[in-house]
Amino acid sequence: MLKLTKRQQQVLQIVKEFMRDKGMPPTRAEIAKKLGFKSANAAEEHLKALAKKGVLEIMPGTSRGLRITQTASEQAANETVITSENTDEGLPVLGQVAAGSPLLAEENIDFHLKVDPSAFRRKADYLLRVKGLSMNGIGIMEGDLLAVHRTAEPPRNGQLVVARIDNEVTVKRFKKEGNIVWLLPENTDFEPIKVDLCEESLEIEGFAVGLIRDNFSDKLH
Repeated sequence: MLKLTKRQQQVLQIVKEFMRDKGMPPTRAEIAKKLGFKSANAAEEHLKALAKKGVLEIMPGTSRGLRITQTASEQAANETVITSENTDEGLPVLGQVAAGSPLLAEENIDFHLKVDPSAFRRKADYLLRVKGLSMNGIGIMEGDLLAVHRTAEPPRNGQLVVARIDNEVTVKRFKKEGNIVWLLPENTDFEPIKVDLCEESLEIEGFAVGLIRDNFSDKLH
């Protein structure tokens, strides 16, 4: 069992809750605000202490570059591995999505993960394995499992969405201006995707409602 101070436990819990509820780690300023620190530097010092203890990994170059390590994930596993009463198999994990097929078609499902769908900010319907680095600015890394809530509700500007453009599925931040939709990355190395709704087909498959780190997901299925 890791020996953490009370304050370190609070900081770690905030990181976990942000990742669960918002689908991304918090910034130092958000941690400081939650705990009543006067400066974001105080949050940074606690994060560094957690990193030294092997609980967190701090990734340079991004304000949300935090990753929960396997050691911490193992401690959280007992809280996470809870099978929903409404499903025997757990949530389907989607890997490489077959072009033209419905997202939850059998050929897209890699396996089922025994995690409670209601454990996220909104009930999750499936988990999508993240490909690429276009969203790593908010801590969504390649190989992570993104919890997705399916809904017919139209997205609001700024929401993280799973979108299908023709036969390609992508995770981006949504922004609509008239008949133009911008699917915005969180990595300056990537360009926004422009979709003209008068000429192109765009389907919003769901909203991102949480994240499970791939470095312990193998322990959960």
